[in-house]
Amino acid sequence: MRLIGRRCLDPALPWPAQRTRLEQFFRFPLMPRGTTVSEQVLSGVPATVVSPGPVPAGTGGAGRTVIHFHGGGYCVGSAREALSWAGHLSAAARCLVVLPEYRLAPEHPHPAALGDARAVVTALAAEAGPGSIVLSGDSAGGGLALAVALSMRDEGQAPPAGCILLSPWLDLGRDRRADPDLVRRDVLLDPGWLDACARAYAAPAAWADAAVSPLRAEHAGLPPLLIQAATAELLAPDAERLAASATAAGVDVTYTRWPGLWHDFVLQPGLLAAADSAVAQAAWFTARVTASG
Repeated sequence: MRLIGRRCLDPALPWPAQRTRLEQFFRFPLMPRGTTVSEQVLSGVPATVVSPGPVPAGTGGAGRTVIHFHGGGYCVGSAREALSWAGHLSAAARCLVVLPEYRLAPEHPHPAALGDARAVVTALAAEAGPGSIVLSGDSAGGGLALAVALSMRDEGQAPPAGCILLSPWLDLGRDRRADPDLVRRDVLLDPGWLDACARAYAAPAAWADAAVSPLRAEHAGLPPLLIQAATAELLAPDAERLAASATAAGVDVTYTRWPGLWHDFVLQPGLLAAADSAVAQAAWFTARVTASG
């Protein structure tokens, strides 16, 4: 993880170089036997679809679908980073996992990613019904998933069954250098890189917008949330604050912290017992919230 942080998530590197280097680390995802991976285009957005077996005709045919948005500070990353997690969740929950390739900044700043995310959710909800859909995301993808859920609430749309937020980045304006202990302990993320990503994604004046920093929204009326984070990561305060705010607003919140682990450790099932535990909890949550979907 430290090597990925140093070699890939370096604000001194051009964005294309960061993307290429990061992609190389995820060339060979560890997948459960029998997993099927296919490619689709949903409302113009390319997506990878992961299934525990052959994909049904139409992505809504599995009874439950998790739409997962990958991390990467809105500037780097791809579906491949979360492919192992998606495969293990798909096998454990017997669900489809859809991984959209939303547009990245700085070539496509906000609201491009949010628009792509909404388009995919709308397409799948029309086919399968929102009660069978769980939104999910890791890091920046967690912020994107929450922003989509908030926009659906604010527009009076039927909500998704739930949201899974893995080490979510929820406040782009927070000073990550304010906690030197977390800066020292996080082996993957660097405050300078996060700041570069935030500025590439949206102008500082927009960071207070709930569509950009969903931690700053009112959280009443959200669907059930599963929040998973590590204690030794720069983004730990975001998970903590969202859990407190959403719980106070009457939202059904399950919040789990793993001590001493790093940012996005949950994406390494099959390699880490803690990640296996996190996937098992995500599978339980997915089955629970979609039981009547």
